[in-house]
Amino acid sequence: MPVGDIDILEEPLPLPTRSAPWPLLNRLPALLAEANGSPTAYRDYLRQAHEELKARFLAEDPIEDLVHARAALIDVVLREAWRSQHLAEVDSSWALVAVGGYGRGELHPCSDIDIMLLVPEPPDAEGRGKLERLVTFFWDIGLEVGHSVRTVEECVQESTADVSVMTTLLEARQLAGSSALVVRMRDALSPDHVWPVKEFFEAKVREQAERHTKAHDTAYNLEPNVKTGPGGLRDIQTIAWVAKRHFGSDTLDGLATRGFLSVAELRRLKQAQAFLWKVRFGLHILTGRREDRLLFDHQIRLAQTFGYEDASYTLAVEQFMQRYYRTVMDVSLLNELLLQLFREAILTESEPPRPLNARFQVRNGSLEAVSSDVFARTPSAILELFVLLQQNPDINGVRASTMRAVARSLWLIDEEFRQNPRNHRLFLEIVRSPVGVTHELRRMNTYGVLGRYIPAFGRIVGRMQYDLFHAYTVDAHTLFVVSNLRRFAIPRYDHELPAASRIMQSLPRTEIVYLAALFHDIAKGRGGDHSELGGVDAEAFCLEQGLSPYDARLVAWLVRNHLELSITAQKQDIADPQVINAFARKVGDESHLDYLYVLTCADVRGTNPKLWNSWKASLFHDFYDRVKRALRRGLESPIDQEQLVRETQEAARRLLIEHGISDAEVEKAWARFGAPYFLRHTPEEVAWHTGLLAERDIGSDEPLVALDPRGVRGTTSVLIFARPSRHGFARTTAVLDQLGLNIVDARITPTGDGFSLDLYHVLEDDGAPISDNDRKSEIEHAIWRSLQRPQDTPFAVSRRAPRQARMFNTPTQIQLNVDDRNRRSVLELTAGDRPGLLSDIGKVLMEQHLQLHDAKIMTVGERAEDVFYITDFEQRPLSGAAAQTLREKLMQALDRRRAA
Repeated sequence: MPVGDIDILEEPLPLPTRSAPWPLLNRLPALLAEANGSPTAYRDYLRQAHEELKARFLAEDPIEDLVHARAALIDVVLREAWRSQHLAEVDSSWALVAVGGYGRGELHPCSDIDIMLLVPEPPDAEGRGKLERLVTFFWDIGLEVGHSVRTVEECVQESTADVSVMTTLLEARQLAGSSALVVRMRDALSPDHVWPVKEFFEAKVREQAERHTKAHDTAYNLEPNVKTGPGGLRDIQTIAWVAKRHFGSDTLDGLATRGFLSVAELRRLKQAQAFLWKVRFGLHILTGRREDRLLFDHQIRLAQTFGYEDASYTLAVEQFMQRYYRTVMDVSLLNELLLQLFREAILTESEPPRPLNARFQVRNGSLEAVSSDVFARTPSAILELFVLLQQNPDINGVRASTMRAVARSLWLIDEEFRQNPRNHRLFLEIVRSPVGVTHELRRMNTYGVLGRYIPAFGRIVGRMQYDLFHAYTVDAHTLFVVSNLRRFAIPRYDHELPAASRIMQSLPRTEIVYLAALFHDIAKGRGGDHSELGGVDAEAFCLEQGLSPYDARLVAWLVRNHLELSITAQKQDIADPQVINAFARKVGDESHLDYLYVLTCADVRGTNPKLWNSWKASLFHDFYDRVKRALRRGLESPIDQEQLVRETQEAARRLLIEHGISDAEVEKAWARFGAPYFLRHTPEEVAWHTGLLAERDIGSDEPLVALDPRGVRGTTSVLIFARPSRHGFARTTAVLDQLGLNIVDARITPTGDGFSLDLYHVLEDDGAPISDNDRKSEIEHAIWRSLQRPQDTPFAVSRRAPRQARMFNTPTQIQLNVDDRNRRSVLELTAGDRPGLLSDIGKVLMEQHLQLHDAKIMTVGERAEDVFYITDFEQRPLSGAAAQTLREKLMQALDRRRAA
């Protein structure tokens, strides 16, 4: 029977009645009584019961029945254990209490089983011995029970200090022992004595906000946590805890009874809870452990278990995860709605409303429609709501009644609504606003408005892409891109990406790039080229909204070309003037380049938190500068190689003079190198190399190894100057890989006097340059030791690929083309990324007697998409036969390692 805030049930939870009979569970009390405390018998019955639950789950019994049946099963076991261990006879003043989720009567196969042994006073030695025997018995029968032993006074003390303890005890449910003691605890923990309702509410809201922050404030993570992630089960429980503390409501149904939830909202919340329960139950069954993370391998297997099948353009796992993401989005909205209702009921002292206009007013700091039929009378007010929130930053949010009114009015956003010029002006006002663009677009998405106003956007809500490159769903990624652009536009974030911020703040019409961001991935999942399809959608939408034809074409051009700058910078030789000139012709003018640059930075930065690093920032900006310079010269006067070499040498010479390096030393060092060296390295790198070579003894054959911890390219530069060895690239990349370093670029320059200057750009696994002196010494010594070993010494990388990467089986793809102008071959290779990949490629190149000049290394989630510039030892491109042999040898070597 419920008593105030705490349930005191002296009878077991009833077994579910909606599904078929439960043979073992119904007979379990009698069977356990006959077992007379035998751990073996208990363990065997628990195993059989677990198998029965598993079979019923696979037979698609209602998940609510299974969750409650698991708790009822444990109730029976613990009560019989209490009796068989003679605690009921020895001391009737104690109580055995279920707490937490178990107290709610909700258990998944491997959920925590939390109990409290409530005692009138701290137990003596004899009492402690009894309790230890009881807990030991629980472990002996295979139950991992989390337990505490507390007096009522200790419950009060610990609850006062920690709201999580208060929350756990809020759901206490008596299993056996003294009812009077539990009643006394309930009285002591009432809101009159501990955690008044207002303070409890505020604490739970803070707790939820902190939990969401840890998940980057998005429910759309690659491998979400079903229990604690935003929109997960804990968000539903937060609603229930506040309702229980304030209203004494024991179930979600009580919220509907009290008018806090409509029947339709209650149904949505229960459906969401059932789906999340089903996913969590399946995870526990699948893994055999307390696993609440939807990891990649679990996603595939659950999709199969739940009957999803691959379709033309979407995998089964993508369909399953879209259902998951849309469910947690619905939970997030209902959570926001109910917490706002609680806030209004619990915290707010009513103030007279302050009118904003004929349709809206501010009540107690929140925006409110003046009547429930505002949106029916004036549908445009749906968009006006978000404009007002931007114009009035002192408003804290939206009243719950208004949120509900928006939800009821979504059907009004139809084709007529989308064609209304007033709505066009309101939408453009949102994206042109100096404040609140990201915040209100996210709110529009959460409320379902954005997907109704832009139907194509509605189709990508919750759409995942099953790979390691895209960390978020398409809609979440899109809004992260907009958020990144907004940060570029706000001066207080200038320190993050100074160049992008400077350019963004100089753009004449920032709404152009915001609209391009909204549409850049909008055609994902349709089949075909999403950039081209999205460009068509973008241009039509922009013209419809009243943008000029020029601006609409610019938005469409940005959508069609949003990948071009990133791909060109990472996969082509941007030291080649022809590459720069070709890209300058593609963009046409500086305005297009500026818009494309900020969109590219925002896009890559918003794809995956681990993807953006100082190397990419430097690479993109270097490429942008080179193209901008070409545009300023004019497309009819392209940059030539001789001029670039001359400018690099002049800038490097100025730096060397500052460091006291004479012209004679400079000329002697530079005599080793041809024009390609000066094209591929910055003046700062040339000056660093020259200084090191000037200090070197004439005629020395000793290898030179040096690190520049924070090079101009945002990486740590690793220099090796030595006689070319048979497996130089393969050996060096193996050493760097084994040390856990991420190699992002390699440049191999043979010199005229029989040496090779090899420069590797590396980052730590977290994307940062080397910052520790001990780490720097470790790298230098490892490379030095490798160079001292005989050339035929075996070497390999023993690090394993990360768990996520091992889930994918990327087929190896190889393309070989001849670059006649630069007299070299270009090897483009796509394969599954793994430790040792570069070393294996290097081994094959040397076995085929090929010279590597440059490596452009690009990791796209689980895939490596690398480009290698190679020749034979006569500095010629590969013949057709040599290219075919190389392709076959690479396929054999890489597929052999993949199979291993």
